[in-house]
Amino acid sequence: MTNEEIIEKLKALNDLTRLQIVQLLSKNEVMCACKILKELNITQGTLSHHMKILTNCKLLECRKDGKWCYYRINELEILEVSKYLENLCE
Repeated sequence: MTNEEIIEKLKALNDLTRLQIVQLLSKNEVMCACKILKELNITQGTLSHHMKILTNCKLLECRKDGKWCYYRINELEILEVSKYLENLCE
């Protein structure tokens, strides 16, 4: 993973709402966007904006089923970021 990719992922996580989304998904393997929306006090447009940022940097994966979107954490990407941060302390 390049430094630019790490920066993009860290920037995505440097937002309270996006961090809350990742935390929600860490407790649930897969969640529909409508369920995520119910958990947060934001509009659908705001949720779409945050989900786009998280999926574009590959921290989340999206699966569409008709008009529904189901999201889950991309564990490999999260682990890569975690390993990068751990290596800073060595």
